[in-house]
Amino acid sequence: MDEFLEKIKENIIEGRVDSQDEGFDGTKAGQPGVTELVQEAVNKKISPVDILTKCLNPGMEEVGSLYEKGEYLTPDMLASAECVKAAMKLLDPLLVNENIQNKGKIIMATVQGDLHDIGKNIVSTLLRGSGYEVLDLGTDVSVGKIVETVKETKARLVGLSALLTSTMGRMEDVVEKLKKEGLRKNVKVLIGGAPISMEFADKIGADFYCTDAFDAINKLEA
Repeated sequence: MDEFLEKIKENIIEGRVDSQDEGFDGTKAGQPGVTELVQEAVNKKISPVDILTKCLNPGMEEVGSLYEKGEYLTPDMLASAECVKAAMKLLDPLLVNENIQNKGKIIMATVQGDLHDIGKNIVSTLLRGSGYEVLDLGTDVSVGKIVETVKETKARLVGLSALLTSTMGRMEDVVEKLKKEGLRKNVKVLIGGAPISMEFADKIGADFYCTDAFDAINKLEA
């Protein structure tokens, strides 16, 4: 079984969602990718928790390490994140039955005026794979919508993304609105995106500045 699980992990690292993907050396088209291998694992009654903890999480940890070393670029990381997303689609209903620990709800949104979502989507996928219940509101999300969702769901975590300097100010608006509504003390706010910095996070009173998806997870797990 360990060899089979290792194969899933290797395909995550290579970013092979399914059998159509060629892999790094361009020779693996036609061979099972993550979708087929995870389905086979499910059919073999391999524990979904084992698939999550022995394949998905360590696979993405390796991808994160390669990204930090500069050996992987954003498209490589995105391909691996898509593998995790495909795997979680198969595993989610099974993990519910396994009573895997739910680490809580986190609202994810790209702020109003900004339509970029690659970074947010990667973070959302990896958070789901790590046991968080992700409520992804999408892109161009108003301050009011974010705060109302906090009220409705009682989520204690909010992740905000922006790629444009013209929209990053909306993050401060969210923090201020949470304060005005008396919700701020119960909610941790994570922010990230190309123009964001630690200085900006401190300035607006955010709890965490995250450089990438792996940094976000590390800070939540700390």
